[in-house]
Amino acid sequence: MKIYTFLVLSFFLFAMSCKSTNSTHETSSKTMTQADKIFADALKAHGGKRYDNAHFEFIFRKNKYTFKNSNGGYEYTAQRIKNGKTTIDKMTNNDFTRMTDGQKTALNQKQKSGYSNSLNSVIYFATLPHKLQDPAVNKEYKGTTTIKGKIYEVLQITFNKEGGGVDHDDVYYYWINQKTKVIDFFAYNYQVNNGGVRFRSAYNTRKVNGILFQDYINFKAPVGTPLSDLPMLYEKEQLKQLSLIETEAVRKL
Repeated sequence: MKIYTFLVLSFFLFAMSCKSTNSTHETSSKTMTQADKIFADALKAHGGKRYDNAHFEFIFRKNKYTFKNSNGGYEYTAQRIKNGKTTIDKMTNNDFTRMTDGQKTALNQKQKSGYSNSLNSVIYFATLPHKLQDPAVNKEYKGTTTIKGKIYEVLQITFNKEGGGVDHDDVYYYWINQKTKVIDFFAYNYQVNNGGVRFRSAYNTRKVNGILFQDYINFKAPVGTPLSDLPMLYEKEQLKQLSLIETEAVRKL
């Protein structure tokens, strides 16, 4: 009788364990929001897991940049030649250094912060949307909109103060092509230097060793313009073109 009771109890505990496991799995699945799902599709379309161990070089505004990702670690470099001097900036998870003609340049904390932010910004935009996986990034689904006859899913991106960097107050919108899952447009507002609003339209989209790279036309809108209004202003040609953001001579290292 005791053996029978033990077997029944064991079966009951096993069943409850399975139910608990299934329930946990179901809860985990439900926690993926619509914004998370749309972002995951976009990340996959742009390169997905290939970003995790990627090593590339490219030219931006006549300067040479590299990025190397290795299972959570990273190394970014920028090489500039000016007035006959070669400057190489290197940024890792833990440090930033500048070398000028092979000699280490002494930098104060303010200089380190400024130079590292500049280098990080170039790599950030060149490898979109890879860095949007960071824990300090918040994603919110803003519905769909149509731009030049194509339907786009709209994501709003904000940042936590903790871990969100010096520009954590900036707000971004990404317009993700519903069919291709690629980010064709994005926009942001910023607060420094009296603020500003920018809208970028992608072109020259191409894949290099499985990772998607794009160039952008960079537009300006009046300060205070809602980001959601920018596609309409773009279609009406009411945005002022400022520059071209071109990532050239991309190659895998």
